[in-house]
Amino acid sequence: MDPNAERQNGPRRPDEPSHAEEPARPEEAAHADAPADSEAAHADAPAHSEASALPAESARPGAGLSLFEPRGGEDAAVDGPGEGDGPEPPARRRRTRRVLLWTLSALLVLALGAGGTVYWVAQHYASSVTRIPDAFPTAPESAQPRPVPASGLNLLLVGLDARSDVPTTGSAAKAPAWRAGAARSDTMMLLHLSEDRRSASLVSLPRDTWADVPGHGRAKLNAAYSWGGPALMTETVQNLTGIRIDHLAVIDWNGFRALTDAVGGVDITVPRTIEAVGEARAWEAGTHHMDGAQALLYVRERYGLPGGDLDRTKRQQNFLRSLMLRIMDSGTLTSPSKLGGLLQSVGEVVSVDDRLSNTDLFQLAWSLRSLRPDDVRFMNAPFGGFDTRDGQSVVLLDERAAAQLWEAMRNDRMPQYFRDHRAGDTLGADVD
Repeated sequence: MDPNAERQNGPRRPDEPSHAEEPARPEEAAHADAPADSEAAHADAPAHSEASALPAESARPGAGLSLFEPRGGEDAAVDGPGEGDGPEPPARRRRTRRVLLWTLSALLVLALGAGGTVYWVAQHYASSVTRIPDAFPTAPESAQPRPVPASGLNLLLVGLDARSDVPTTGSAAKAPAWRAGAARSDTMMLLHLSEDRRSASLVSLPRDTWADVPGHGRAKLNAAYSWGGPALMTETVQNLTGIRIDHLAVIDWNGFRALTDAVGGVDITVPRTIEAVGEARAWEAGTHHMDGAQALLYVRERYGLPGGDLDRTKRQQNFLRSLMLRIMDSGTLTSPSKLGGLLQSVGEVVSVDDRLSNTDLFQLAWSLRSLRPDDVRFMNAPFGGFDTRDGQSVVLLDERAAAQLWEAMRNDRMPQYFRDHRAGDTLGADVD
């Protein structure tokens, strides 16, 4: 028996079966199955709640008592007393306790065994995810935005225009994700997850946003990645928004196509016919089932759209909505084989920062299991107008309106922000 477990659970009673020790061994599996979202985890996994109660019971005064034995000791009744009942014979009490302990042990072994399998699968696939070293600014802590209170999280999601014929992100990468001047961040989205994991807010940052890039002066936001890679891009977004970035996830267009194909394509509704402009594709009004190549054309187009880069960010949000609905409606999250396939596909095409451990990935995914489609809201960063700077067409943010948005995100109050400003689209049944 693990000495650490014995210190936590107290010594084994002489009449306790040796099998009762078994559930205490897969400690990691128990913790992996009950991550930060404790309230939901206890509701969904009562067996693990009982398991985690064992050390707490042993830590209190009277730790030698059986879990089923009242504080009164051996002579106290196990079953509630009845009028006129005499004391239960000691032998019967011992048999009752043995049966209860054996039953509990069997339930815990089954529950933790299943949890161990889930944990192993999660570790297996999470281990295949490529990590990005040095993804964050090296500025002193005092010079960076403060973290979100408690367990709220901010993730920066980035799509790269790598201009490479081979993958540059994920385990399938055949070339570096960053070389100076070789790629730009074509898509940037801030994803905020509330502390209780009951809401998610996704804010798109137009690639042409005019911003201060440390060491380079004012430029388009997407230039930061080209000049300095993930760390400079993260620092630029933090300075622009005042939001501390907790984690980073990056995918290139090769990965975008592959991931779309892996889920069987997406259904996207085009509200009105779009004529072809230059190399842009024409789209008839109506719902289209798009494979990876078609979806990439859809999300990258901007020259044929009235709002240019702003309309393109809306298309990217529409794609993401459709992808999420596809995953939810296909039963992927409840089918081990489908989920395994999805995790493998994600690992092949997505790279994440090296602060996000395998356990973090698993706990993050598990904490979002109760999130519903209408709990997710999408919006663009507040738009202030188009302008020309240094001969370039750029997007200006509405600084006053943006400040209110960033303040809500910093303080984990996004649902209240959406209510007050009547902002944000939800995951509807149709994607326009």
